[in-house]
Parts: sequence; C-alpha cells; structure tokens
Amino acid sequence: MGNIFAVTNQKGGVGKTTTTVNLAASLAEYGKKVLMIDLDPQGNATTGCGLDKNDINNSSYEVIMAEARAADTILSPEGLGFDVMPTNSDLTAAEVELLEIKLREHRLRIALESTREKYDYILIDCPPSLSMLTVNALVASQGILIPIQCEYYALEGLSSLLRTIERVKQRANPQLDITGLLRTMFDARNNLANQVSRQLINHFRDKVFHSIIPRNVRLAEAPSHGMPVLAYDRGSRGSIAYMALASEFMRREKKANS
Repeated sequence: MGNIFAVTNQKGGVGKTTTTVNLAASLAEYGKKVLMIDLDPQGNATTGCGLDKNDINNSSYEVIMAEARAADTILSPEGLGFDVMPTNSDLTAAEVELLEIKLREHRLRIALESTREKYDYILIDCPPSLSMLTVNALVASQGILIPIQCEYYALEGLSSLLRTIERVKQRANPQLDITGLLRTMFDARNNLANQVSRQLINHFRDKVFHSIIPRNVRLAEAPSHGMPVLAYDRGSRGSIAYMALASEFMRREKKANS
C-alpha cells in the first residue's frame, strides 16, 4: 500500500507544483507506480501534465465532495508514466462547501482508502495557502515535502506551516511527519541563498534533502509544453536534479519503513 505525501508551502512561487509533477515523473522513471493529485484550484499541475482543465468532467472536486469515486477521476495521459487526478476551477467552491460538511478534514483520506493499494507513491499538489484543502491533504498523508526557496522571507512563512502541521498531527493524524525540506530555484552564486540554506540545515538538520533544485531554463519551459522536464529535456540540469531527488526520496522512505 502506497504512502501519501503532501507537497506544500503556504508561500507561492517556491516550486511546489514543479516539484510535484517532476518528482512524480522521476519516481515513475525508476519503475514506481505513482498517482499525482492536483488539489490546487489553479490547476497548474493538471496543465503541466498536458491536460485541458476545461475538458475535465470528474476532478478532485468531485472526489473531495464525495460526488465521484477516486478511481473514476484518475487519468493516465499517454507518455507521462504516472497517473493524474486532475482539477479545475470547480475546486474553488470546495473551500466554502467543506465548512458545512461533517468530517470535513477527512474527506480526501476517506476517498483515497480504496486507491492507495494500487500505487507505490501518491503525491498531492496543495494550494499555496493553509486552507481546508491543504488540511485535507495533511490529514490524508503520511509525509510532507516542503519546497522552499532560499530567500529572505522563506523561514518566516515556514513557521506558520509548521504550527499547522503540529495541530493536524495532534488532532487528526498522529502519523504525519515531515519527509524533507527541498531547496528549489537555487543559485549557488547568491550569497543570501547560501546563507538561508545554512540556516535551514542548522535548524532542520537531516530533514533537509541533500538534493538541490537549481534555477534552470528548461525546467521553467517544460510546463508550457504540458510535460515534465524529464520528457521535455532529460539531459537538462533540472531533470538530473529531480532524478537525484527521487533517488534520495526513495532511500529515505525505505529507511523510514524498515
């Protein structure tokens, strides 16, 4: 039975969706069965997988509102290597509608119970906010991957996320744990980036992935072509970095489950 991981950071523009899509593709390249769930109403992970948001009948909205089974929404885009539970703008309504529903924090966890056994890994792309959708992802997950850009405000936003994780762990999901913090869009020539990187390591120690995602033009271009960077340019620095992350990710999971 596959473990579920929320890829989240309340700060936008840190490479959250890029990480979800490209980690899914890289894990699939290693032969793993992977499901990527788009739980962000912007639907960028959906379009980044080459899917048309406007041509989706059943999405993560229907799943979280119990209007469709998870199995009925999952797509297997040709050439992608992993499955996708897409979304569209309908998901925006779920934020309000969930407030009126019993067990609102557990909707996604319940919906995925019958699907987990089919996959090695399930990755959830969360919205850039500490919303009810994010809480659903945290309650459903065993691990959390936090992409973080090494800049001035990075640590400030992280503290709020850590408090939310601790509350979810205490009240709804005691097995929840931080799998790792991932440094993204990293430029080793930038003194501030190196300083923040050192602060992260000093504070979180082995929770910080050794793998680092660099700033890379091909990585930035890939979503506009509706494909992971591995399919767009497998020899690029971005592709190599995400393959390295996938390898480290699997090693961590094997160690945690041993």
